[in-house]
Amino acid sequence: MNPDGAQPQRTGLAWRRTALACAGCTLLLLNSAARQGWGLAVVPGVLAAVTTALLAVTGSVRDRVFREQARPTAPSAPMIAAATVLVAATSASALSLLH
Repeated sequence: MNPDGAQPQRTGLAWRRTALACAGCTLLLLNSAARQGWGLAVVPGVLAAVTTALLAVTGSVRDRVFREQARPTAPSAPMIAAATVLVAATSASALSLLH
């Protein structure tokens, strides 16, 4: 058991909530793309889906690390950087498609 109490559990739940919120945004973006006749409007939805998958995987890996280690390490810098870039790209592509 981790000596830091409930913090690892809260961190794991936060990653899950973030991935779930991203999945909701993905569905909204795909709905918008369908209403616009797909085309380039699908790009933000696809980016959001990839972001959702990355957040879910990162959260699962971090949760497992927290459960297995007494003193967990920081998240992987490349995974955090990739998530950041994907969120920014999704936002920029969605904003560029607004009329």
